[in-house]
Amino acid sequence: MKTLSSFIYYRLMKWKMIGSFKEDTIKKCIIIVVPHTSWHDFYIGLLVRKIAGIKISFIGKKELFRWPFGWYFKKVGGIPIDRTRGQNKVELIAEEFAKRKELRIALAPEGTRKKVSSWKTGFYYIAQKAQIPIIMVTFDFGKKQNVISAPFYPTDDIESDLAYMYQFFDGVKGKVPEYSFTID
Repeated sequence: MKTLSSFIYYRLMKWKMIGSFKEDTIKKCIIIVVPHTSWHDFYIGLLVRKIAGIKISFIGKKELFRWPFGWYFKKVGGIPIDRTRGQNKVELIAEEFAKRKELRIALAPEGTRKKVSSWKTGFYYIAQKAQIPIIMVTFDFGKKQNVISAPFYPTDDIESDLAYMYQFFDGVKGKVPEYSFTID
């Protein structure tokens, strides 16, 4: 499957990957992917994961895991989450990291495929609580590339940390460019 994925990604789609995941050193992390503007992001993510040769899970609203495609989303690493209010989702996900020897979760900090002016910060607090790094990955349809950052460990200065992460994604164009995240 890695050969087929590489053929599709590099030859047919003409994308490139800059940077890499350090599987041997990063067993647990939050991977943020930006911008999330289209359903096309899903299969790009699956291709990147297969080419990189690492297991990356994702969080999805529990409704995605129902019939008819629920089995598929679970098979490709999906973890259903109940998004009803009143639950401490940060705590629940951080506990999942504590229970496992290896867990990498990809999240879209925008929380939607539509245009947003700021990110939801749950990913940040999960990384802090679980004491794991954040790896940033661009989904740049303008340049047809995925840039993978070095691991970033959150500090206690969320404003400064978010400014750093926002800068990493500055100028990246999603499949639907007008929904791409921009720094205001």
